[in-house]
Amino acid sequence: MEVITFTKDTVLSDVHVHTQQKRHLMVRLNRVGQPVFQTHFKILWQNSNLKSASEDCVIITDNEDTEKQCEEELLVFKAPKLCDMQTIESFLDEDGDLEVQRRPQSPSDRDNTKDYARDVVCPTILTIGSEGQIEEEKCENNTDVIKIEHTMATPLEDVGKQIWRGAFILADYILSQQDLFRGCTALELGAGTGFTSIIMATVAKTVYCTDVGDDLLEMCERNVSLNRFFMEQAGGQIKVKELDWLKNEFGTDPENPYSWTDDDISHFYDETTVIFAADVFYDDDLTDALFKTLSRVTQSLRSNCIIYLSMERRYNFTLRYMDITCDAYNHFRNCLNNFETRNGKQRWTAQEIKLMFPQFFIYEREHLELWKITATPLT
Repeated sequence: MEVITFTKDTVLSDVHVHTQQKRHLMVRLNRVGQPVFQTHFKILWQNSNLKSASEDCVIITDNEDTEKQCEEELLVFKAPKLCDMQTIESFLDEDGDLEVQRRPQSPSDRDNTKDYARDVVCPTILTIGSEGQIEEEKCENNTDVIKIEHTMATPLEDVGKQIWRGAFILADYILSQQDLFRGCTALELGAGTGFTSIIMATVAKTVYCTDVGDDLLEMCERNVSLNRFFMEQAGGQIKVKELDWLKNEFGTDPENPYSWTDDDISHFYDETTVIFAADVFYDDDLTDALFKTLSRVTQSLRSNCIIYLSMERRYNFTLRYMDITCDAYNHFRNCLNNFETRNGKQRWTAQEIKLMFPQFFIYEREHLELWKITATPLT
């Protein structure tokens, strides 16, 4: 296989950048000729034993005392073994100076590291057999592994075909707060590869997994099939549907395999109580369209719903300000504030969730945010 090259016009998710020491091998080409890869992500269930979910999930408030308490709890959560003097002394050298414990750089180094809290997760290498069948490396515990097909180094308009850290933070929250979503009907906007919808379907009854583009929806459908046993164990289901934020109606074209039927639309409006979107705020026009879709959809729902939005703050140097800015994030916050002040059947209140819940996947949480938007009926 030829070495993949990246150009200035392509974008590569750091989820793929940080999977070192392993090669991503292509498993197929999608309908537009892009190479498709498969990666396995292990769910680290042992992390859920560190603290109870109810203690980990904290809503950020303006109270300084609460903020200070949260920071202290977060320190304990991140470093539970630094509570006794013997452990602290083990980090000091002969002169009493703190000896920095550096992160291992390779799997061999990690194997030699004592008390390493997580298993090593690397992309699964796939090969094509003589008869065109895909032979997979065996996983030690398949019931704890999410298999995702995705592309890498895509143009900006195809970033939904990659996996982003915002999907992980939302997946972590779902897994740590399963009782909040158990048996619900949920809608994911801009689902991309379907990773977060698959996690949601492990506890929800029905998940409408939506995006646009036949090739993207086909990839999402394949990922649902690859992980169907997760839904079968929980009794949930995923319906992959097309939902264009730039249109005011659901697509009902019978020729489109991802269109909505009348029964789908009726069930969606009657039963949906959760809406979520993971890391879709990178273009101002799309951000505007997303909030318009949220406003339009929620006003027609029979029941009140809760919205969860994950966001990564991405900093870039701009010539406009001759400084490092975070324009996409700033626009998201402006739209969020406007969404709270809109008039309608309900009043929306946005709260940022402190990232203190357990981490079930290996990734960096830096610059990530998770927002919860709740509705209060107007009387």
